[in-house]
Amino acid sequence: MVFFLVIGAYITFYLFDGTSDIYDKISKTENFEQLVTLGGVEEGFNWFFMIALSFMAIFLLPRQFQVSVLENNREKHLKKAIWLFPLYLLLFNIFVVFIAWAGKLTFGDTQNAEYYTLLLPLKHGNSFLATLVFLGGFSAVISMVIVSTLALSTMVSNNLIIPYGFLDKFIKNQPERNSKYIKNIRRISIFTIIITAYFFYVSFSKELSLYAIGLISFVIISQLAPSFFIGLFWNRGSSKAAITGIIVGFCIVFYTLVLPFTLQAYTGTDNFTQHGFLGVSALKPHALLGIDFLSAPAHAFFWSILFNVLCYLTFSLTTKGNYRERNYAEMFVDSKNFSTLQDSALVWKGEAFVGDIKNVLVRFLGEKRVTRALHIFFTKYKLPQDTQLADARLINFSEKLLTGSIGSASAKILIASVVKEEQISLVEVLKILEESKENIVSNRVLTEKSNQLTQLSLKLKDANQELILKDKQKDEFLDTVAHELKTPITGIRAATELLMDEDDDMPKEVKAQFLKNILQDSDRLGRLINNILDFEKLETGRLNLDFAYNDIQKTITKAISSISQIAANKEVKIINKNVHAFKTNYDEDRILQVLTNLLSNAIKFCNPKTGKIIVDYKLGNERIEISVTDNGKGIPEEDHHYIFDKFYQSKHQNTIKPQGSGLGLAITKQIVEKHNGKIWAKKGIKSGATLVFTIPFK
Repeated sequence: MVFFLVIGAYITFYLFDGTSDIYDKISKTENFEQLVTLGGVEEGFNWFFMIALSFMAIFLLPRQFQVSVLENNREKHLKKAIWLFPLYLLLFNIFVVFIAWAGKLTFGDTQNAEYYTLLLPLKHGNSFLATLVFLGGFSAVISMVIVSTLALSTMVSNNLIIPYGFLDKFIKNQPERNSKYIKNIRRISIFTIIITAYFFYVSFSKELSLYAIGLISFVIISQLAPSFFIGLFWNRGSSKAAITGIIVGFCIVFYTLVLPFTLQAYTGTDNFTQHGFLGVSALKPHALLGIDFLSAPAHAFFWSILFNVLCYLTFSLTTKGNYRERNYAEMFVDSKNFSTLQDSALVWKGEAFVGDIKNVLVRFLGEKRVTRALHIFFTKYKLPQDTQLADARLINFSEKLLTGSIGSASAKILIASVVKEEQISLVEVLKILEESKENIVSNRVLTEKSNQLTQLSLKLKDANQELILKDKQKDEFLDTVAHELKTPITGIRAATELLMDEDDDMPKEVKAQFLKNILQDSDRLGRLINNILDFEKLETGRLNLDFAYNDIQKTITKAISSISQIAANKEVKIINKNVHAFKTNYDEDRILQVLTNLLSNAIKFCNPKTGKIIVDYKLGNERIEISVTDNGKGIPEEDHHYIFDKFYQSKHQNTIKPQGSGLGLAITKQIVEKHNGKIWAKKGIKSGATLVFTIPFK
């Protein structure tokens, strides 16, 4: 193709001044209109039949069928060929018209148009380019001959020579010798095909151009088209009907196309073409029944395909087909449903033994390969390795295994020779196939349901574990709340009893201390109750926020001031890092509660005297980010995902008794999320902890 594009560009743009120059010159020649127009309805029919003929040849020529069907074992190759092959044809035809016009302008009708690509550069003294074009064409011809002869030899040997002539000659248990025989048969077939083609060319090349010979082969091969294309979509077609249609079509092609030029080549006259068989004008080979406006190839194609299709449809509808044919027809027509059945798609009924089938397979494939293949088969279908009776799946599997070596026809004959098959009615075949499809669908549905139940079971298991954990946390929370409530109440009660008993004798300083303790315990009790009430409101969504524009710096300062005494008692230092004012919309009381909770936690986990807490904030991405960092014990890695859960208390905070209710950070998270913000603990902090929360702003 590369050399063809090179010579096309050379002729179009070097020998002539581009495509416009060639068109201007050719348009001034005689009969130009015939070259570029259809010339009426009759020529339109010629064009239509030639397009149809080309379409069929693309699929059915041996080399095309070999590459696109037999050697194509992956669907993705078709997806590539769908655009690559048309592109190849398009590139190949870019310069065809201009080369033909350039040759006609240069040589007129004195030279064969098939040689323009060689004659044009030679006429202008460019023998090097002519040599390249010759080598390119020669390599293309060699590749086509190789692929075509290999395809034809395989077809001939697998479907004619081996099954009907040499099948009994193969020696048992000698697969290497059998393989050698098969190769020799195919080599002889290749040689015979090439010699036959050569003698045909020598005999008729003077009377027919390469183009004409190609058209004859296209018309002959197109006789496979009706059964091929209709059979892909119609399941009533039968092999007898297909064979009948092909034979009738070939006979018509032979009479209307092959016989006329053969008689003319050997007799030197065209009396048969001009007068018809026995002088009957209606039987003229190029004008059957008076249709004389078609070209010879289009005429032969029209009549042969017409009678081919009629015979195929008529015999398929009027004769009873074989049950096996209907079985395969259903598999091909309804391929999407039956592809899931795999080996089970073959309907078979009878008696067969694994040992007999294995002996046949060993004759051609060898003991080792057959043993391995059967092991894979039994494993795939979960069958015992010592299975004795064979079923339809093994029959189908064995035929496919043999087909790769000796072809499908020979494989079917060999397997049929060792099994006893019972005839099955068409109704039974269809019933079995329908049941198989239903079973596949049912199995698929059951598999999907099983997978769904498995996933649901796992989710339920996880949910159950989470409920158990939550229940445990709830129990711990209730114990903690009871303890926290009991502690201040006990202190208040004890202090009150002492004041009542020792009211007159107690010094004022001691009395004042007891009253102070009662006040502190009352405050502690009030905070605990408020936490519980706040959390309950947040959980049920009954807490309404009072949004207003506030200065975040002032809010931070208020939070530090409210907690400063507790920090001072523990000698923990609190630093307000960012002193710049920034106003945004939030509920100040609730954000104060968040900051107070975070600062209280930080103080609780800081060491006395050496503790340090840094409060900072920064802006970005329409959010204000506030952080509280301490140099205390830090947050264990396993606690990072749970510290904001309700009832959760770190196992590491105190080994003697829990501190706090376990609601502080849970309330903090709820308040932040009510502001459409987020809160998290930074990971990877080597010492201490950093808790961060955000508030969006506009």
